[in-house]
Amino acid sequence: MRILCLDDEELALQMLEMCVKKAKPEAEVWSFDDQEALLLDAEESGCDVAFLDIHMRGMNGVEVAKRLKDINPKMNIIFVTGFSEYKGDAMDMKASGYIMKPVTVEEVKEELENLRFQIAMKPKSDALLRVQCFGNFDVLTPSGEHVRFERSKAKEVFAYLVHRHGSSCTTRDIFSVIFEDEPYDSKLQNLLQTYIYSMIKSLKAVGAEAAVVRSYNAIAVNPDVLDCDYYRFKELDAGAVNSYECEYMSQYSWADFLYFDW
Repeated sequence: MRILCLDDEELALQMLEMCVKKAKPEAEVWSFDDQEALLLDAEESGCDVAFLDIHMRGMNGVEVAKRLKDINPKMNIIFVTGFSEYKGDAMDMKASGYIMKPVTVEEVKEELENLRFQIAMKPKSDALLRVQCFGNFDVLTPSGEHVRFERSKAKEVFAYLVHRHGSSCTTRDIFSVIFEDEPYDSKLQNLLQTYIYSMIKSLKAVGAEAAVVRSYNAIAVNPDVLDCDYYRFKELDAGAVNSYECEYMSQYSWADFLYFDW
């Protein structure tokens, strides 16, 4: 999450910046005492949330907000002011929030937890695959093309490995999920090996064979090369948390969403 803070009073800006960093220590926070400098930064580098003082010399916070909305209509604007008469103007801007000075960590945290617009997830630049677990399970290349699995069960095997988040799975572990209550006989074991081979073939076809790590009678995904909404959720990434709508790998009956299984 990238957050910009604006106030033309030095002490007020320092207090605002301190509160934002304490409320959201993992966020990237930038502070400005000049309106044009903030607008230039937002245009060049983007912004998820902007905390804006309203009453400033020159361009006021409402005017800054209007220009920020031109850059990104879904930017979350949180107004900060010591003058309650500006609240109507702030609400007309469809602001995400409104805080009266003096700012506190608790107020900032509450506003950040109740943003008007969802924070979009930023793609991992070094990921071999983008994996979607929320809603229906799906696998995409970094460019957004769907990975084609020739067999639906091969895709389900990969889904289960993703679900295990890097933990090694034996053939029997996977068998119990794919075939449920079927007996562990040689015919189905061979069929499972066919599914695993088909899965690896599909990954190789898009240059993502490194997404799977194999050893004797065990297999796992390499989470480091996956950009996965489920993994981001577990890291408390704001975009992933906001994107979760109580559906997880919906097409698979075995898929239980584990919030905190680490």
